[in-house]
Amino acid sequence: MKTQNVSRTVLAAGVGAVLAATALLYVPEFVGQGPPPPPGPAERATIAAHAGAQAALPDLAALITDREKWLRAHPEDDASWAALGAAYTERGTRIGDVRDYPRAERALKRSLAERPAARGNVDAQLGLGALAGARGDWKSAKEWGERVRKAEPGRWPAYPVLIDAYNGLGDYEAARKAAEKLEELHAGAVVRARAAQAYRNRGWREDADAAALDAAALAETDAEKAASLGRLGDLAWERGEAAEALARYGSALRLVPDHGPSLAGRARALAGLGRTDEALRDWRAALARLPLPEYLLEAGELYEAVGLDAEARALYERLRSGTWVRGEVALGLLEADHGAPAAAVTRLRAEWARGHRSVAVADALGWALYRAGEPKEALGYAKRATDEGLRSALFTYHLGEIERALEQTGPARRHLAAALRINPEFSPLHARRAEQALTALGELPDELPKELRPEPPAGSSKAAGPKEEAAAGPKEAAEGATAADGDGGDGDGDAKAPGTTGTTGASGTAGTGAAGSGTAGSGAAAASGATASDATASGAARE
Repeated sequence: MKTQNVSRTVLAAGVGAVLAATALLYVPEFVGQGPPPPPGPAERATIAAHAGAQAALPDLAALITDREKWLRAHPEDDASWAALGAAYTERGTRIGDVRDYPRAERALKRSLAERPAARGNVDAQLGLGALAGARGDWKSAKEWGERVRKAEPGRWPAYPVLIDAYNGLGDYEAARKAAEKLEELHAGAVVRARAAQAYRNRGWREDADAAALDAAALAETDAEKAASLGRLGDLAWERGEAAEALARYGSALRLVPDHGPSLAGRARALAGLGRTDEALRDWRAALARLPLPEYLLEAGELYEAVGLDAEARALYERLRSGTWVRGEVALGLLEADHGAPAAAVTRLRAEWARGHRSVAVADALGWALYRAGEPKEALGYAKRATDEGLRSALFTYHLGEIERALEQTGPARRHLAAALRINPEFSPLHARRAEQALTALGELPDELPKELRPEPPAGSSKAAGPKEEAAAGPKEAAEGATAADGDGGDGDGDAKAPGTTGTTGASGTAGTGAAGSGTAGSGAAAASGATASDATASGAARE
């Protein structure tokens, strides 16, 4: 849904310049004859775009037809070429038809030919930035967006282009700054939707939901409101609230019955509630309406989970053989889990080398490396995916499995449990595997590791004999034990990310201070005379 926002805001910029010309097609014959008639489809799309709202798809198609007709008679109209290019981009994004993208590129380049960038053609440059984003070319999107920002810093439609570009490149700090600037320059549903996305990416769930509710309340068209309600459904689903998500998707679909993202979301929620037949029905409808790569993968995994292997293989093959502009993550995960993991690594390394370093690419590359038998290298990418703040059950599950392969049982147990707490039904295949992996790790051991056990009193019959190893004293336990020692700690004994260094002390590695302080607390308990069973119970509670 992010790219839909970009193309819509850019369309608003381009259409604003042709709004008067479009109105002239409808108004003159009614001058002096009373109130004008209600706006037609093309005019409705023009009005919606000028307000930064999402037009209904039939109205958007009417606008495209209208501009095509106008330009046949007025080929020198650079503003109409820019508006047409932006409209092609939005339609292609919203219906998943990449054939609209070459049309958009031709229209936008024609606009620049009629009026070059040096003469102030900002609309065409914005359109090219949105088109690059729709194609997943984040570097080009960033370049176009920054050109516009430099030329006109107060031009608000440049900032959604930049937000998506920075997110795609993994520069989340720049994305946050661009979002703050957007809020300074503009208001309305599009801005609140952007705020919701920024809060979600940082793990601020309540703030994300509140901003998304604002966006729904401020929406000016049914299409815009459906998109906002679908976004609310996504947020509820990611929190593990399948019933709430189902209600929100249902509200969106009552407004726009063929809203592709909400059909896919409802299918996901129904599967999570165990209503498999209904989920498969909605997946078929969603794929007919909006055949995105990630939808093909997710639907295929539901078919596989319920034993419909032939149908699953057909969807996987459709994904492999399709032409996609933003399908590298889905294709990488497909090969990692259902094909050739080594090929997935090659594909995702190439994406990383392009500078596409979002958390989604980091997670997929880490998972592919793990599946290809390289868990040590995988760990750094998996941590990068989870460290940014996004609370993703899938990312957390991937990290837990990689840690389990590295025999880091404490962190693995914690992350696998966390994935199931975030959303117990996060995947029709992987949620069950997370449960199995957690069961295989077993419960915390009944005893603390040797390093954390208190030293028996001098002269005690339990004092270490000549053949026994001396237990660590309370001072050593408190000062030298790490959070990762054995299974009894809840700390992080993770190997470092590729190319990083760090030290591990009583507070554990970065990001695991709570676990580390718990370990130090065990040592303190030993120093003050607490029994080993007391300390063990404390460690189990922390886990």
